[in-house]
Amino acid sequence: MADKPHVNLVFIGHVDHGKSTTIGRLLWDTENLPEEEMRKLEDAAEEAGKETFGFAFAMDSLEEERERGVTIDLAHKEFDSDNYFFTIIDAPGHRDFIKNMITGASQADAGVLVVAADDGIQPQTKEHAYLAKTLGIDQLTVAVNKMDLADYEEDGFNDIKGDVEELLKGVGFDPSDIDFVPISSFEGEGVAETSDEMPWYDGPSLLDSLDSLDEPEKPEDLPLRAPIQDVYNISGIGAVTVGRVETGEISPGDDVTFEPASTRHNGNVGGEVKTIEMHHEEVDHAEAGDNIGWNTRGVGQDKVKKGDVAGPSDNPPTVVETFEAQIIVLNHPNVISEGYTPVFHVNTAQVSCTFEEIKSTMNPKTGETLEEDPDYIKQGQAAKVTIRPQQPLVIESNDDIPQMARFAVRDMGQTVGAGQCLSVNEKE
Repeated sequence: MADKPHVNLVFIGHVDHGKSTTIGRLLWDTENLPEEEMRKLEDAAEEAGKETFGFAFAMDSLEEERERGVTIDLAHKEFDSDNYFFTIIDAPGHRDFIKNMITGASQADAGVLVVAADDGIQPQTKEHAYLAKTLGIDQLTVAVNKMDLADYEEDGFNDIKGDVEELLKGVGFDPSDIDFVPISSFEGEGVAETSDEMPWYDGPSLLDSLDSLDEPEKPEDLPLRAPIQDVYNISGIGAVTVGRVETGEISPGDDVTFEPASTRHNGNVGGEVKTIEMHHEEVDHAEAGDNIGWNTRGVGQDKVKKGDVAGPSDNPPTVVETFEAQIIVLNHPNVISEGYTPVFHVNTAQVSCTFEEIKSTMNPKTGETLEEDPDYIKQGQAAKVTIRPQQPLVIESNDDIPQMARFAVRDMGQTVGAGQCLSVNEKE
């Protein structure tokens, strides 16, 4: 059997709407909890006199084990559908969500927005939906959870569905492309299989909906971009740059250029790739998603640093004079006006950047333009802005290389905002 295409899946939504339970149920019902964990849970259930095995009990004991720091680790979760192999990016909190989305360890291809039937849209539901859109997640499935608390009634489902459709339309999704799936993760209805409790619903189960996502475009088809995480000097080899291949592929013999290193040193910093290592072994090829160390002929430790990006010499990473971006302000005590200069985190780079022009504000709930050329933006607002980095910075436009377009804005020890680059004005 050929390898199934891989999909990174993020679960988003308000904190109490059942994201973890939904993830747990999906793993349980697809038999993707590791066997010893399944066994532990079944044993625990039996001991507690719940031989019928309550899934809820399993989740509770996992919760407890997590609190006690026992071995069960749900951080890295994987499951299969007929068509895909999924890695779940768990985003418990806002901050983790943004951090995970931006560090590139998990560029999510698709998302599941979990909304509780008994609670409806909450502030975090809106923010997460908007963030998902801003951070480039184009495919979404909506799981209307806790249908058991709404007596599995069609009216309750339709009410929520109508509200969420409005919300999603507002942030730029097309609701007609989105499956709305009624489920009860707690009771196991509608998650891996369709439910007898809801005969009125004739759509897919959650698993079937995920199985029918469009295959994500492979970042291998894009030009090489490998941001540097670290540089080591290894005797006998020289400088070894370490990082993750975000897009494209790399092999020994390739000619690469590092930016903005070349801009900093006023000349090409780059050369022929000599060796590539992965998991402490030499390899003759690496592609998008691989974490590698590589040595480039003629590139010493004094030339490159964390935040630099490797790309093909004939299509080097883009160094910008300024760039246009769409941004959402998540956390800022005052207002942000032109001239504000926080730190932008773009892949592995951290560079002070100035808000040169605030072009327009948008309603993050509806996406409509509120004001052209406003004086300032504040918490909860979304805006189109022109940004000027204070040092040379590599960023790509979302249309060209989305994996290199996302950024977080940090100031005063917190994430002020997040966004994506819409277009670049290249440095001469």
